[in-house]
Amino acid sequence: MPAPSPFHARTLALCESLSFREWSGFYAVSTYETHHEHEYNAIRQAAALLDVSPLFKYIISGPAATRLVDRVITRDASRVAVGQVIYAVWCDEGGKVIDDGTVTRISDDVWRWTAADPTMRWLRRNAAGLDVTIEDVSERTAALAVQGPTSAAVLRAAAEVDLDGLAYYRAAQGTIAGVPVSVSRTGYTGDLGYEVWMPSDRALPVWDAVMTAGQPFGLHPAGMLALDVARIEAGLLLIDVDYQSSRKALTDAQRYTPFELGLGRLVHAGKAAAFVGHGALARAQQDGTPRQIVGLEIAWDELEALYSRAGLAPQMPATASRAAVPVYRGRRQIGKATSTTWSPILKRLIALATIDAPHFAAGTRVEVETTVEAVRHRVAAAVVATPFFKPVRKTETPPA
Repeated sequence: MPAPSPFHARTLALCESLSFREWSGFYAVSTYETHHEHEYNAIRQAAALLDVSPLFKYIISGPAATRLVDRVITRDASRVAVGQVIYAVWCDEGGKVIDDGTVTRISDDVWRWTAADPTMRWLRRNAAGLDVTIEDVSERTAALAVQGPTSAAVLRAAAEVDLDGLAYYRAAQGTIAGVPVSVSRTGYTGDLGYEVWMPSDRALPVWDAVMTAGQPFGLHPAGMLALDVARIEAGLLLIDVDYQSSRKALTDAQRYTPFELGLGRLVHAGKAAAFVGHGALARAQQDGTPRQIVGLEIAWDELEALYSRAGLAPQMPATASRAAVPVYRGRRQIGKATSTTWSPILKRLIALATIDAPHFAAGTRVEVETTVEAVRHRVAAAVVATPFFKPVRKTETPPA
């Protein structure tokens, strides 16, 4: 049975729909209202407040902390400055991705690590022989995401933090309602946004202060359904949906390299310290990528015509679909679409899909399977670069 998150007393009171789901052993709101439209609009038009406490969180400290981080992730940790956050992947010995997440250098010898799946055992296994301490602080640390165009204004009103000096993918320390917090310029929506980390036993005063400060700026609590739409628009991958962790994969086809995830930029093969999977990834980079996760833009006019011939208006699910459907070119299946949604802000039907080489080049015309009245059809689509939606405000520092 799921456990309540540190913010459950507030999220339960606000959740009119009583629609919850399980996330890493915690209750997480799917949607506060009967439909997630207002919550999505808050992400893209104002500000949204999301409880992201179920993320797994670890503190790595000690003289060899940086060596451990460098040994596990594919990026060069020695180049990360204090106060900097990086997005990283970590792989097994075969170069297949175990998970992805953010890693923050809090001080010279202290790092905060976040992950979607439990990672303690993997970190300890790779810490053998190193003078390092690894703490699982998942239950002791609560986390809020404040996302959207007015998120900076909300936090300026709520927090004692230097937001003017907080650049993209940087972190700063401060207080909210007298509670010590760490604020990072990060998020999972592809928009301007921040994540706030705090002690779990002092989480509720922070929630209350942010909600009160956010009233003039259109702040709205948001759940997982709205977040799912936003993260697809941002081209952000979801483990167990768009790819499988190599630790849970049942077949080789379910295991991905960073290059296949479209994350080759995160592999620093030339860094001084060797990392887990280094040799396999060097070979994979030399051999080329047999497939890649890319974006698809699906032809709405063709889909509309299919429904019209059936005597129906187009019927798209209100929520993002996580059901994999085949992708074809000619008579051959060349991949699968794993996350599909109607984008309200782009007014397009979009998807994230794994496509075989050489068909993943941008501009390639493909077909996606769709079902109308229990009959399978194919609808034209085009391979496009991700993110689908990338506002300038995402990376710019908001003016004071």
